[in-house]
Amino acid sequence: MNGKQILEMLARLPARVWLQAIGGLIAFIVLAVLGFAVIAGVAAVIVLAILGIKARDWMHRMLAGSAPPQPPADRDRKVIDVQYEIVDRTDRQPRS
Repeated sequence: MNGKQILEMLARLPARVWLQAIGGLIAFIVLAVLGFAVIAGVAAVIVLAILGIKARDWMHRMLAGSAPPQPPADRDRKVIDVQYEIVDRTDRQPRS
């Protein structure tokens, strides 16, 4: 069966089949758009909730006048005295 025969076969379909196919395609597109809108809406609500919680905590800290929480100090740090020497290699002989 070549492409011309397939097109002729499709052309013989009744109008009811074409209308149902078009209606199904429109319904599919509408559901896809609504599904995307629902997913985007849920993501927006989650982002707004996170921002709202962070803003509320920030306002509580601002109004309370307390310092922001600091991470705990690392008690196992060792301070080592190190000397650095800068070597100037500009007056070095070129390699041969």
